[in-house]
Amino acid sequence: MNADDLILSPQGLWFQNTRLPCTIGRGGLRADKREGDGATPLGTHRLIGMLYRPDRLARPANWALPIRPRDGWSDDPKDPDYNLIVTRPHPFGHERLWRADPLYDLVILTDWNWPRARKGAGSAIFIHRWRAPGKPTEGCIALPPDVLRWLAPRIRLSTRLIVRG
Repeated sequence: MNADDLILSPQGLWFQNTRLPCTIGRGGLRADKREGDGATPLGTHRLIGMLYRPDRLARPANWALPIRPRDGWSDDPKDPDYNLIVTRPHPFGHERLWRADPLYDLVILTDWNWPRARKGAGSAIFIHRWRAPGKPTEGCIALPPDVLRWLAPRIRLSTRLIVRG
């Protein structure tokens, strides 16, 4: 481990000796993650990018990229672009990244099942804003908006997300 790693343990999410409030997937923590199970995958995951809504917040880090109105993320195992960013409209199942609500105003991307996705092994494991305290995600890790904005400029592409059971 290095000092800039994010560590998710049963005691919470830790970064630089600070415990951050968070929620995880409704399916709990799992080593055998599958598409649609709502689980947060165990393991060590690299951070591969950061996306943000430029109409709602300033660029949170110099390596963050803007979300555009037609951006989506494929979550359909039948899609050749499964677990990749796509342009909408898109003929396969996908999530909108440009949303009416603020859920994805700031998104940190992990390398779960990326770049060569195994069909059905799960997609779109992000770190993003939570809906409400204690409300689980579909597998992502979610933080309060102020904590997410605090974290974003402090992490690096060398930061890893380590998820322990």
